[in-house]
Amino acid sequence: MVPSLDPWSRRRFLQVAGLAGAGTALAACASEPESPGEQADAQAQEPSPTFTDPSTQLSGTLKILMWSHFVPSHDEWFDKFVTDWGNEVGVDVQVDHIDVANVPSRIASQIQAGQGHDLMQYIATLSQFEPSVLDMTDVNEEASNRHGTQLAMCTESSFNPHTNKFYAFAPGWVPDPGNYQRGLWEPVGFPDGPTTWDELREGGAEIMASENIPVGLGMSQEIDSNMAGHALLWSYGASIQDENEKVVLNSPETIAAVEFMTGLFNDAMTDEIFAWNAASNNEGLIAGELSYILNSISAYRSTQDTNPQLANDTFFTPALQGPETGLAAQHVMYNYVIPEHAENPDAAKEFLLHFTDNFELVTYHSRLYDFPSWPSLAPNLGDWLTTDPFGSEPADKLSFLGDVETATEWSVSIGHPGPSSPAIGEVLGTYLIPNMFAAAARGQASPEEAVRSTHAEIERIFGRWRQRGLIGGG
Repeated sequence: MVPSLDPWSRRRFLQVAGLAGAGTALAACASEPESPGEQADAQAQEPSPTFTDPSTQLSGTLKILMWSHFVPSHDEWFDKFVTDWGNEVGVDVQVDHIDVANVPSRIASQIQAGQGHDLMQYIATLSQFEPSVLDMTDVNEEASNRHGTQLAMCTESSFNPHTNKFYAFAPGWVPDPGNYQRGLWEPVGFPDGPTTWDELREGGAEIMASENIPVGLGMSQEIDSNMAGHALLWSYGASIQDENEKVVLNSPETIAAVEFMTGLFNDAMTDEIFAWNAASNNEGLIAGELSYILNSISAYRSTQDTNPQLANDTFFTPALQGPETGLAAQHVMYNYVIPEHAENPDAAKEFLLHFTDNFELVTYHSRLYDFPSWPSLAPNLGDWLTTDPFGSEPADKLSFLGDVETATEWSVSIGHPGPSSPAIGEVLGTYLIPNMFAAAARGQASPEEAVRSTHAEIERIFGRWRQRGLIGGG
Protein backbone atom coordinates (compact mmCIF):
# COMPACT_ATOMS: atom_id res chain seq x y z
CA MET A 1 0.00 0.00 0.00
CA VAL A 2 1.25 3.49 -0.84
CA PRO A 3 1.71 5.43 2.42
CA SER A 4 -0.25 8.50 3.34
CA LEU A 5 1.73 11.69 3.68
CA ASP A 6 3.07 12.37 7.15
CA PRO A 7 3.38 15.98 8.33
CA TRP A 8 6.66 17.44 7.13
CA SER A 9 8.22 20.08 9.32
CA ARG A 10 9.94 22.03 6.53
CA ARG A 11 6.80 22.74 4.54
CA ARG A 12 3.08 23.04 4.80
CA PHE A 13 1.13 21.71 1.88
CA LEU A 14 -1.70 23.42 0.12
CA GLN A 15 -5.02 21.85 0.92
CA VAL A 16 -6.79 19.86 -1.76
CA ALA A 17 -9.61 22.37 -1.86
CA GLY A 18 -7.22 25.13 -2.79
CA LEU A 19 -5.63 23.00 -5.48
CA ALA A 20 -8.97 22.18 -7.00
CA GLY A 21 -9.59 25.86 -7.58
CA ALA A 22 -6.21 26.36 -9.18
CA GLY A 23 -6.58 23.42 -11.54
CA THR A 24 -3.80 21.98 -13.63
CA ALA A 25 -1.63 23.89 -16.04
CA LEU A 26 -3.51 22.42 -18.94
CA ALA A 27 -6.94 23.96 -18.43
CA ALA A 28 -8.80 24.89 -21.61
CA CYS A 29 -7.99 28.14 -23.35
CA ALA A 30 -10.54 30.72 -24.43
CA SER A 31 -9.24 30.87 -28.00
CA GLU A 32 -7.77 27.77 -29.60
CA PRO A 33 -4.42 28.15 -31.43
CA GLU A 34 -3.95 26.68 -34.88
CA SER A 35 -2.13 23.44 -34.00
CA PRO A 36 -2.19 20.98 -31.08
CA GLY A 37 1.34 22.01 -30.14
CA GLU A 38 0.50 25.70 -30.13
CA GLN A 39 -2.60 24.97 -28.07
CA ALA A 40 -0.63 22.98 -25.48
CA ASP A 41 2.06 25.66 -25.29
CA ALA A 42 -0.53 28.37 -24.79
CA GLN A 43 -2.26 26.41 -22.06
CA ALA A 44 1.04 25.98 -20.24
CA GLN A 45 1.17 29.70 -19.62
CA GLU A 46 -1.49 29.36 -16.93
CA PRO A 47 -0.05 29.37 -13.41
CA SER A 48 0.68 26.11 -11.65
CA PRO A 49 -0.24 25.70 -7.95
CA THR A 50 2.58 26.36 -5.52
CA PHE A 51 3.99 23.33 -3.72
CA THR A 52 6.36 24.79 -1.17
CA ASP A 53 5.31 27.07 1.67
CA PRO A 54 4.31 30.35 -0.01
CA SER A 55 6.66 32.16 2.37
CA THR A 56 9.61 30.18 0.96
CA GLN A 57 11.32 31.95 -1.89
CA LEU A 58 13.09 29.72 -4.39
CA SER A 59 16.58 30.84 -5.32
CA GLY A 60 20.03 29.60 -6.18
CA THR A 61 20.95 27.11 -8.89
CA LEU A 62 19.14 23.92 -9.89
CA LYS A 63 21.46 21.47 -11.62
CA ILE A 64 19.73 18.71 -13.62
CA LEU A 65 21.32 15.60 -15.12
CA MET A 66 19.28 13.72 -17.72
CA TRP A 67 19.53 11.60 -20.83
CA SER A 68 19.70 12.90 -24.37
CA HIS A 69 16.20 12.05 -25.54
CA PHE A 70 15.89 9.73 -28.53
CA VAL A 71 13.41 12.25 -29.99
CA PRO A 72 15.54 15.42 -30.16
CA SER A 73 12.56 17.76 -30.37
CA HIS A 74 11.87 16.95 -26.72
CA ASP A 75 15.22 18.31 -25.51
CA GLU A 76 14.88 21.45 -27.61
CA TRP A 77 11.53 22.09 -25.97
CA PHE A 78 12.60 21.00 -22.47
CA ASP A 79 15.63 23.28 -22.23
CA LYS A 80 13.53 26.34 -23.02
CA PHE A 81 10.69 25.16 -20.78
CA VAL A 82 12.90 24.71 -17.71
CA THR A 83 14.78 27.95 -18.37
CA ASP A 84 11.53 29.89 -18.62
CA TRP A 85 10.35 28.33 -15.36
CA GLY A 86 13.63 29.23 -13.67
CA ASN A 87 13.40 32.84 -14.83
CA GLU A 88 9.86 33.04 -13.50
CA VAL A 89 10.66 31.71 -10.01
CA GLY A 90 14.16 33.13 -9.59
CA VAL A 91 16.23 29.95 -10.04
CA ASP A 92 19.23 29.58 -12.33
CA VAL A 93 18.75 26.23 -14.08
CA GLN A 94 21.59 24.22 -15.59
CA VAL A 95 20.73 21.11 -17.64
CA ASP A 96 23.26 18.51 -18.71
CA HIS A 97 22.06 15.99 -21.31
CA ILE A 98 24.34 12.96 -21.67
CA ASP A 99 24.21 9.66 -23.54
CA VAL A 100 21.75 7.32 -21.86
CA ALA A 101 24.38 4.59 -21.39
CA ASN A 102 26.46 6.92 -19.22
CA VAL A 103 23.70 8.10 -16.89
CA PRO A 104 23.82 5.31 -14.24
CA SER A 105 27.60 5.49 -13.83
CA ARG A 106 27.49 9.29 -13.60
CA ILE A 107 24.84 9.05 -10.89
CA ALA A 108 26.87 6.45 -9.00
CA SER A 109 30.06 8.51 -9.15
CA GLN A 110 28.31 11.68 -7.93
CA ILE A 111 26.65 9.84 -5.07
CA GLN A 112 29.98 8.37 -4.05
CA ALA A 113 31.61 11.80 -4.21
CA GLY A 114 28.74 13.44 -2.33
CA GLN A 115 28.42 16.28 -4.82
CA GLY A 116 27.01 17.04 -8.24
CA HIS A 117 23.55 17.54 -9.65
CA ASP A 118 20.45 18.31 -7.58
CA LEU A 119 18.06 16.34 -9.79
CA MET A 120 18.98 13.20 -11.73
CA GLN A 121 16.91 11.36 -14.33
CA TYR A 122 17.18 7.93 -15.91
CA ILE A 123 14.90 5.88 -18.15
CA ALA A 124 14.66 2.83 -15.86
CA THR A 125 14.23 2.28 -12.15
CA LEU A 126 16.95 3.76 -9.93
CA SER A 127 15.92 1.69 -6.93
CA GLN A 128 19.50 0.53 -6.33
CA PHE A 129 20.30 4.08 -5.19
CA GLU A 130 17.52 4.18 -2.58
CA PRO A 131 19.89 4.50 0.45
CA SER A 132 21.44 7.66 -1.02
CA VAL A 133 18.42 9.63 -2.26
CA LEU A 134 15.69 11.67 -0.60
CA ASP A 135 12.26 10.24 0.11
CA MET A 136 9.88 11.74 -2.46
CA THR A 137 6.60 10.69 -0.88
CA ASP A 138 5.66 14.36 -0.57
CA VAL A 139 6.04 15.04 -4.29
CA ASN A 140 4.26 11.86 -5.32
CA GLU A 141 1.29 12.48 -3.07
CA GLU A 142 1.02 16.11 -4.17
CA ALA A 143 0.98 15.02 -7.82
CA SER A 144 -1.79 12.53 -7.06
CA ASN A 145 -3.73 15.20 -5.18
CA ARG A 146 -3.63 17.30 -8.32
CA HIS A 147 -4.09 14.70 -11.02
CA GLY A 148 -5.78 11.61 -9.61
CA THR A 149 -4.45 8.06 -9.36
CA GLN A 150 -1.02 7.25 -10.75
CA LEU A 151 -0.69 4.20 -12.98
CA ALA A 152 0.19 1.20 -10.81
CA MET A 153 3.09 0.32 -13.10
CA CYS A 154 4.68 3.72 -12.43
CA THR A 155 4.13 3.54 -8.68
CA GLU A 156 5.69 0.06 -8.65
CA SER A 157 8.74 1.52 -10.41
CA SER A 158 9.37 4.29 -7.89
CA PHE A 159 8.07 3.03 -4.53
CA ASN A 160 9.56 0.41 -2.20
CA PRO A 161 6.72 -1.22 -0.23
CA HIS A 162 9.18 -2.84 2.17
CA THR A 163 10.67 0.48 3.33
CA ASN A 164 7.56 2.56 2.62
CA LYS A 165 9.68 5.01 0.63
CA PHE A 166 9.29 6.68 -2.73
CA TYR A 167 12.93 6.61 -3.79
CA ALA A 168 12.02 8.31 -7.09
CA PHE A 169 9.39 10.32 -8.90
CA ALA A 170 8.06 8.75 -12.10
CA PRO A 171 6.06 11.31 -14.10
CA GLY A 172 6.04 9.40 -17.37
CA TRP A 173 6.74 6.16 -19.23
CA VAL A 174 7.00 4.82 -22.77
CA PRO A 175 5.38 1.69 -24.30
CA ASP A 176 7.59 -0.93 -25.97
CA PRO A 177 5.80 -2.29 -29.07
CA GLY A 178 7.27 -4.34 -31.85
CA ASN A 179 8.39 -2.41 -34.95
CA TYR A 180 8.41 -4.26 -38.28
CA GLN A 181 8.74 -3.68 -42.02
CA ARG A 182 5.46 -4.71 -43.65
CA GLY A 183 7.13 -5.12 -47.05
CA LEU A 184 9.28 -7.91 -45.59
CA TRP A 185 6.63 -9.65 -43.51
CA GLU A 186 3.79 -9.64 -46.04
CA PRO A 187 5.56 -12.01 -48.50
CA VAL A 188 6.13 -14.56 -45.73
CA GLY A 189 2.47 -14.57 -44.73
CA PHE A 190 2.35 -12.00 -41.93
CA PRO A 191 1.15 -8.67 -43.40
CA ASP A 192 0.18 -7.46 -39.91
CA GLY A 193 3.48 -8.59 -38.44
CA PRO A 194 4.03 -11.40 -35.96
CA THR A 195 1.57 -11.69 -33.10
CA THR A 196 3.38 -14.48 -31.22
CA TRP A 197 6.98 -15.33 -30.43
CA ASP A 198 6.65 -18.46 -32.59
CA GLU A 199 5.49 -16.34 -35.52
CA LEU A 200 8.47 -14.04 -34.98
CA ARG A 201 10.81 -17.00 -35.30
CA GLU A 202 8.96 -18.52 -38.27
CA GLY A 203 8.65 -15.32 -40.29
CA GLY A 204 12.00 -13.93 -39.19
CA ALA A 205 13.75 -17.11 -40.34
CA GLU A 206 12.10 -16.94 -43.77
CA ILE A 207 13.06 -13.28 -44.19
CA MET A 208 16.62 -14.05 -43.10
CA ALA A 209 16.85 -16.89 -45.61
CA SER A 210 15.36 -14.95 -48.52
CA GLU A 211 16.51 -11.37 -47.89
CA ASN A 212 19.43 -11.77 -45.45
CA ILE A 213 17.75 -9.23 -43.16
CA PRO A 214 17.77 -10.32 -39.50
CA VAL A 215 15.50 -9.84 -36.53
CA GLY A 216 17.00 -7.30 -34.11
CA LEU A 217 16.64 -8.31 -30.45
CA GLY A 218 19.71 -7.47 -28.40
CA MET A 219 21.56 -9.76 -26.03
CA SER A 220 24.01 -7.14 -24.88
CA GLN A 221 24.74 -4.98 -21.85
CA GLU A 222 22.27 -2.23 -22.71
CA ILE A 223 18.76 -1.33 -21.67
CA ASP A 224 16.81 -2.53 -24.72
CA SER A 225 18.31 -6.01 -24.36
CA ASN A 226 17.10 -6.02 -20.77
CA MET A 227 13.57 -5.15 -21.85
CA ALA A 228 13.45 -7.77 -24.60
CA GLY A 229 14.74 -10.50 -22.30
CA HIS A 230 12.23 -9.71 -19.58
CA ALA A 231 9.34 -9.67 -22.08
CA LEU A 232 10.30 -13.13 -23.32
CA LEU A 233 10.55 -14.50 -19.79
CA TRP A 234 7.10 -13.23 -18.82
CA SER A 235 5.51 -14.55 -22.00
CA TYR A 236 6.72 -18.03 -21.02
CA GLY A 237 5.37 -17.67 -17.49
CA ALA A 238 8.82 -17.07 -16.00
CA SER A 239 10.16 -14.18 -13.92
CA ILE A 240 13.09 -13.18 -11.74
CA GLN A 241 11.00 -12.98 -8.59
CA ASP A 242 7.50 -13.73 -7.38
CA GLU A 243 5.14 -11.18 -5.86
CA ASN A 244 6.77 -11.74 -2.45
CA GLU A 245 10.32 -10.95 -3.68
CA LYS A 246 11.45 -14.57 -3.67
CA VAL A 247 13.89 -15.43 -6.49
CA VAL A 248 12.20 -17.93 -8.82
CA LEU A 249 14.26 -17.65 -12.01
CA ASN A 250 15.46 -21.26 -12.12
CA SER A 251 12.36 -22.91 -13.54
CA PRO A 252 11.30 -25.01 -16.54
CA GLU A 253 9.61 -21.90 -17.95
CA THR A 254 12.84 -19.89 -17.90
CA ILE A 255 14.77 -22.73 -19.50
CA ALA A 256 12.15 -22.94 -22.26
CA ALA A 257 12.47 -19.18 -22.87
CA VAL A 258 16.25 -19.45 -23.13
CA GLU A 259 15.93 -22.39 -25.52
CA PHE A 260 13.57 -20.32 -27.67
CA MET A 261 15.92 -17.34 -27.78
CA THR A 262 18.78 -19.63 -28.79
CA GLY A 263 16.68 -21.00 -31.63
CA LEU A 264 15.61 -17.51 -32.71
CA PHE A 265 19.23 -16.40 -32.80
CA ASN A 266 20.31 -19.41 -34.84
CA ASP A 267 17.46 -19.00 -37.32
CA ALA A 268 17.04 -15.26 -37.70
CA MET A 269 19.76 -13.14 -36.06
CA THR A 270 23.46 -12.29 -36.36
CA ASP A 271 26.38 -11.87 -33.97
CA GLU A 272 26.05 -8.08 -33.99
CA ILE A 273 23.34 -8.27 -31.34
CA PHE A 274 25.93 -9.32 -28.73
CA ALA A 275 27.67 -5.93 -28.98
CA TRP A 276 24.69 -3.63 -29.34
CA ASN A 277 24.20 -0.34 -27.57
CA ALA A 278 20.88 1.35 -26.89
CA ALA A 279 20.86 3.03 -30.32
CA SER A 280 21.69 -0.07 -32.37
CA ASN A 281 18.19 -1.33 -33.04
CA ASN A 282 17.07 2.23 -33.87
CA GLU A 283 19.90 2.57 -36.37
CA GLY A 284 19.23 -0.83 -37.89
CA LEU A 285 15.55 -0.12 -38.45
CA ILE A 286 16.28 3.34 -39.87
CA ALA A 287 18.76 1.80 -42.32
CA GLY A 288 16.26 -0.87 -43.40
CA GLU A 289 18.62 -3.58 -42.14
CA LEU A 290 16.34 -5.19 -39.54
CA SER A 291 12.99 -6.86 -40.08
CA TYR A 292 11.69 -6.52 -36.50
CA ILE A 293 12.78 -4.79 -33.30
CA LEU A 294 11.34 -4.17 -29.85
CA ASN A 295 11.41 -0.44 -29.36
CA SER A 296 9.35 2.64 -28.76
CA ILE A 297 8.32 4.82 -31.70
CA SER A 298 11.58 6.82 -31.62
CA ALA A 299 13.22 4.85 -34.43
CA TYR A 300 10.11 5.34 -36.53
CA ARG A 301 10.10 9.10 -35.88
CA SER A 302 13.72 9.29 -37.03
CA THR A 303 12.88 7.27 -40.14
CA GLN A 304 10.11 9.72 -40.98
CA ASP A 305 12.77 12.43 -41.21
CA THR A 306 15.42 10.44 -43.08
CA ASN A 307 13.55 7.90 -45.22
CA PRO A 308 9.81 8.63 -45.55
CA GLN A 309 9.25 5.65 -47.85
CA LEU A 310 10.66 3.25 -45.26
CA ALA A 311 8.71 5.02 -42.50
CA ASN A 312 5.49 4.41 -44.42
CA ASP A 313 6.40 0.70 -44.52
CA THR A 314 7.05 0.57 -40.75
CA PHE A 315 4.22 -0.75 -38.60
CA PHE A 316 3.78 -1.90 -35.01
CA THR A 317 2.56 -4.80 -32.89
CA PRO A 318 1.60 -4.99 -29.21
CA ALA A 319 3.48 -7.42 -26.96
CA LEU A 320 4.02 -10.82 -28.57
CA GLN A 321 2.06 -13.72 -27.14
CA GLY A 322 3.96 -16.64 -25.65
CA PRO A 323 2.85 -19.97 -24.21
CA GLU A 324 1.48 -18.25 -21.10
CA THR A 325 0.77 -14.59 -21.87
CA GLY A 326 1.86 -11.55 -23.86
CA LEU A 327 3.59 -8.83 -21.85
CA ALA A 328 6.22 -6.21 -22.53
CA ALA A 329 8.40 -4.26 -20.17
CA GLN A 330 7.82 -0.55 -20.43
CA HIS A 331 10.42 0.70 -22.90
CA VAL A 332 11.23 3.67 -20.68
CA MET A 333 10.25 4.32 -17.07
CA TYR A 334 11.37 7.79 -16.07
CA ASN A 335 12.90 7.94 -12.61
CA TYR A 336 13.84 11.33 -11.18
CA VAL A 337 15.84 11.16 -7.95
CA ILE A 338 17.15 13.86 -5.63
CA PRO A 339 20.43 12.71 -4.08
CA GLU A 340 21.16 13.40 -0.43
CA HIS A 341 23.94 15.77 -1.50
CA ALA A 342 21.52 18.02 -3.43
CA GLU A 343 21.98 21.69 -2.58
CA ASN A 344 18.59 22.82 -3.86
CA PRO A 345 15.99 20.08 -3.20
CA ASP A 346 13.17 22.63 -2.81
CA ALA A 347 13.62 23.88 -6.37
CA ALA A 348 13.97 20.31 -7.65
CA LYS A 349 10.64 19.29 -6.14
CA GLU A 350 8.85 22.44 -7.26
CA PHE A 351 10.09 21.96 -10.80
CA LEU A 352 9.04 18.30 -10.93
CA LEU A 353 5.48 19.25 -10.10
CA HIS A 354 5.44 22.10 -12.62
CA PHE A 355 6.84 19.69 -15.24
CA THR A 356 4.18 17.10 -14.38
CA ASP A 357 1.38 19.67 -14.48
CA ASN A 358 2.40 20.33 -18.09
CA PHE A 359 2.89 16.73 -19.19
CA GLU A 360 0.67 17.09 -22.24
CA LEU A 361 3.41 19.37 -23.54
CA VAL A 362 5.95 16.62 -22.85
CA THR A 363 3.84 14.14 -24.79
CA TYR A 364 3.41 16.48 -27.73
CA HIS A 365 7.00 17.71 -27.98
CA SER A 366 8.33 14.15 -27.71
CA ARG A 367 6.16 13.44 -30.77
CA LEU A 368 3.92 11.11 -28.73
CA TYR A 369 6.88 9.15 -27.35
CA ASP A 370 6.34 10.02 -23.65
CA PHE A 371 3.12 8.90 -21.95
CA PRO A 372 2.06 10.38 -18.58
CA SER A 373 1.96 8.41 -15.34
CA TRP A 374 -1.31 10.15 -14.48
CA PRO A 375 -3.74 9.44 -17.37
CA SER A 376 -5.65 12.69 -16.80
CA LEU A 377 -2.59 14.65 -17.92
CA ALA A 378 -2.89 13.85 -21.63
CA PRO A 379 -6.59 14.15 -22.54
CA ASN A 380 -5.77 14.60 -26.22
CA LEU A 381 -3.44 11.61 -26.55
CA GLY A 382 -6.08 9.22 -27.86
CA ASP A 383 -7.05 11.68 -30.59
CA TRP A 384 -3.40 12.31 -31.51
CA LEU A 385 -2.74 8.57 -31.80
CA THR A 386 -5.80 8.17 -34.02
CA THR A 387 -4.85 11.10 -36.26
CA ASP A 388 -1.10 11.54 -35.84
CA PRO A 389 -0.20 15.25 -35.95
CA PHE A 390 3.32 14.29 -37.04
CA GLY A 391 2.46 12.89 -40.43
CA SER A 392 2.08 9.14 -40.12
CA GLU A 393 0.88 7.34 -43.25
CA PRO A 394 -1.75 6.12 -42.66
CA ALA A 395 -2.67 8.74 -40.07
CA ASP A 396 -4.02 6.12 -37.63
CA LYS A 397 -0.86 3.99 -37.65
CA LEU A 398 -0.35 4.55 -33.90
CA SER A 399 -3.97 3.98 -32.93
CA PHE A 400 -3.13 0.47 -31.69
CA LEU A 401 -1.74 2.19 -28.58
CA GLY A 402 -5.26 3.49 -27.89
CA ASP A 403 -4.48 5.81 -25.00
CA VAL A 404 -2.47 5.76 -21.79
CA GLU A 405 -4.51 3.04 -20.12
CA THR A 406 -4.90 0.88 -23.23
CA ALA A 407 -1.13 0.50 -23.58
CA THR A 408 -0.88 -0.64 -19.95
CA GLU A 409 -2.93 -3.74 -20.77
CA TRP A 410 0.21 -5.36 -22.17
CA SER A 411 2.90 -3.35 -20.34
CA VAL A 412 4.27 -4.06 -16.86
CA SER A 413 6.99 -2.73 -14.56
CA ILE A 414 10.40 -4.34 -14.66
CA GLY A 415 9.97 -6.09 -11.29
CA HIS A 416 6.78 -7.86 -12.36
CA PRO A 417 5.11 -9.60 -10.58
CA GLY A 418 6.86 -8.00 -7.58
CA PRO A 419 8.16 -4.48 -6.90
CA SER A 420 11.08 -2.85 -8.70
CA SER A 421 13.19 -3.16 -5.57
CA PRO A 422 16.84 -2.22 -5.07
CA ALA A 423 17.69 -5.85 -5.84
CA ILE A 424 15.80 -5.67 -9.14
CA GLY A 425 17.57 -2.37 -9.86
CA GLU A 426 20.95 -4.04 -9.41
CA VAL A 427 19.97 -7.03 -11.56
CA LEU A 428 18.87 -4.61 -14.27
CA GLY A 429 22.04 -2.52 -13.94
CA THR A 430 24.35 -5.55 -14.19
CA TYR A 431 22.55 -6.97 -17.25
CA LEU A 432 22.29 -10.48 -15.87
CA ILE A 433 19.23 -11.37 -17.94
CA PRO A 434 20.64 -10.52 -21.41
CA ASN A 435 23.93 -12.12 -20.36
CA MET A 436 22.02 -15.30 -19.51
CA PHE A 437 20.39 -15.43 -22.93
CA ALA A 438 23.68 -14.59 -24.67
CA ALA A 439 25.62 -17.34 -22.89
CA ALA A 440 23.21 -19.97 -24.19
CA ALA A 441 22.83 -18.46 -27.68
CA ARG A 442 26.61 -18.35 -28.14
CA GLY A 443 27.04 -21.91 -26.94
CA GLN A 444 29.04 -20.90 -23.89
CA ALA A 445 26.60 -22.73 -21.60
CA SER A 446 23.57 -24.95 -21.98
CA PRO A 447 20.24 -23.28 -21.27
CA GLU A 448 20.06 -25.15 -17.98
CA GLU A 449 23.56 -24.04 -16.97
CA ALA A 450 22.95 -20.42 -17.98
CA VAL A 451 19.74 -20.27 -15.97
CA ARG A 452 21.20 -22.01 -12.93
CA SER A 453 24.26 -19.75 -12.68
CA THR A 454 22.20 -16.59 -13.25
CA HIS A 455 19.72 -17.66 -10.58
CA ALA A 456 22.57 -18.16 -8.11
CA GLU A 457 23.99 -14.68 -8.80
CA ILE A 458 20.57 -13.08 -8.43
CA GLU A 459 20.08 -14.94 -5.13
CA ARG A 460 23.33 -13.38 -3.88
CA ILE A 461 22.16 -9.90 -4.93
CA PHE A 462 18.80 -10.35 -3.21
CA GLY A 463 20.53 -11.68 -0.11
CA ARG A 464 22.76 -8.62 0.22
CA TRP A 465 19.82 -6.21 -0.09
CA ARG A 466 17.73 -8.32 2.27
CA GLN A 467 20.46 -8.17 4.91
CA ARG A 468 20.31 -4.37 4.66
CA GLY A 469 16.57 -4.45 5.34
CA LEU A 470 15.66 -2.96 1.95
CA ILE A 471 13.69 -5.81 0.40
CA GLY A 472 11.29 -8.43 1.66
CA GLY A 473 10.96 -12.13 0.95
CA GLY A 474 13.55 -14.71 1.92
